[in-house]
Amino acid sequence: MRFPSKPCDKKSRTTYPVKFPLIVLLLCVLCHSGLGAQSQTPVYSDGYPADLNFWSDYPDDELAKALIGRMTDEEILSQILMFGWSGAEPTKTLYRWISERGLGSVKLYGWNTDNIYNVVDSVTSLQQKSVECRFKIPLFVATDQEGGWIRHIKGETSDTPGNLAIGASGYPYDAYYSGYYIGRELNALGINMNFAPTIDIFSSLESTAIGPRSFGDNPEYVGILGVAFSQGLLDAGVIPTAKHFPGHGDTNADSHGKLPVINISKETFYNRELVPFKAIIKAGFPAIMSGHLCFPQIEPDGTPASLSKHYITDILRNELGYDGLVITDDMMMNGATVFAGGVSLAVRMAIKAGNDVIIFSDTPEMNDAIWRNNYPMMQSDEDFRECVIKAATRILKTKMAYFKSENAAPIFPDSSDLEKRIPDPDGTVFFLEQACRSISLYKGDTFPLTKDEAQNEKVLIAGPFTTYQNELKKRYDKADIFYYRYTMDADQQLYYSNEIVKKADKYDTIILLVGNEETAKLATSLKNSGKKIIIISILSPNFVINMDWADTIIFAYSYSDYSFKAAASVLSGEIPVYGHLPLSLTNQE
Repeated sequence: MRFPSKPCDKKSRTTYPVKFPLIVLLLCVLCHSGLGAQSQTPVYSDGYPADLNFWSDYPDDELAKALIGRMTDEEILSQILMFGWSGAEPTKTLYRWISERGLGSVKLYGWNTDNIYNVVDSVTSLQQKSVECRFKIPLFVATDQEGGWIRHIKGETSDTPGNLAIGASGYPYDAYYSGYYIGRELNALGINMNFAPTIDIFSSLESTAIGPRSFGDNPEYVGILGVAFSQGLLDAGVIPTAKHFPGHGDTNADSHGKLPVINISKETFYNRELVPFKAIIKAGFPAIMSGHLCFPQIEPDGTPASLSKHYITDILRNELGYDGLVITDDMMMNGATVFAGGVSLAVRMAIKAGNDVIIFSDTPEMNDAIWRNNYPMMQSDEDFRECVIKAATRILKTKMAYFKSENAAPIFPDSSDLEKRIPDPDGTVFFLEQACRSISLYKGDTFPLTKDEAQNEKVLIAGPFTTYQNELKKRYDKADIFYYRYTMDADQQLYYSNEIVKKADKYDTIILLVGNEETAKLATSLKNSGKKIIIISILSPNFVINMDWADTIIFAYSYSDYSFKAAASVLSGEIPVYGHLPLSLTNQE
């Protein structure tokens, strides 16, 4: 495990006093001479000063062990928990978990991040509460900022082209700088841990839960890009967390709703699914997230990987040699709770399996069943207690290595210059360039549609998203706009389909946006229209790969403004096609 020593941004980094070598030297001289005996710090039976805390100047291993020895069972167990909260501001209950029990980590979800200034205020107040506790241990503050489809910190943060677009461009450079610029924005907000990159392999087109969150279907390729993305985050001062071990890519199920079952052989499991994680481990990155995933040919009883000692301890720790943090996916997902028989039982299984950080998407009450059913086991179950102590020790050592480096995100972020840092000014240039390198031509019978050609045709631009419409309108200024919703219920889908079929008679060329099942059905309503059909696909490509009747299909991979601008530039012939669909499951042109 390693953390860069070069600060990402010295001006914005809040320093915390750690070492005072001259003062310590002077005190030693005074005490030795008999002077200053009144101010001598008391020493505990463990041989360390009475005021020992997280910032004391001792080797990490030694200090972590000493702190664990002084912590109560409540503090040790709480150190391995990570809670989120509902609403714009942290709840009183969350503050109590920190001040009364020493909660170790918090997570920001997409429902409380529209205002980045509120994010800074929340992070600062939570960290302040944490470092006021007797051991002054700062919090891990985490989020899911994968880029592309998954962007939990909203507001003015960059809406990037995403992982599949990185895979389409084919450059580790793009992976590195995507992680780097995403990380710089998180750093500015005081967020020190990112649950990214997703290194699941896009091995099934039915895997819509992962889809564009993956770099592609080549295991080695995914590993290379995952390492580059992780290094970018780390260099920006944010801890990367590769997910979802041991691999979520070969299933159409979403572990939020049910336990995905991936019925692959042991050979495929080791030679495909685990390959990207081996790359992450070899590179020495500090965190991996375990997934609520079932591999019946690996563990026949169906235990989810996140709750299984066989996966976490035997395979990840012992076989693969991983010694960093293992962090569960949200324990409130049905993929974990249904199998275990409840959240508190799932928590117990996750701890005994060897996970270090246990995540909850909300804040349980102080005496919720999660606590009532597990805290007493610190005294009654020696195996459970040992697992908790191991996890808490590993967390403390990781925190020391990170927070005492020169590249940590600020504990107390400064909001005075956020508008200059978010969106990252260098990142805005990079993400547009990256999007231009990613746009892929899947089918091109009528490609490109130049401005001059469009002058002699009647063009209809159909689809949601203002930037999509405006960017195409810039190229085809005489075109008309037909709006339909991106997400539609059955009645809305039928209505919009009927309307566009009626309008189609008036036009020669229709450009449509497709990114989900509803928009794909709408596009298919024009299959026999006899018109020139151009489809711009976003997110997962599986919705359009069988649309052989379309004249032109372009993959943009994201509904980011950057992707829309790049797609319009490629379609109009302003820039060449650089990207290649990073999947070998289909026939590409």
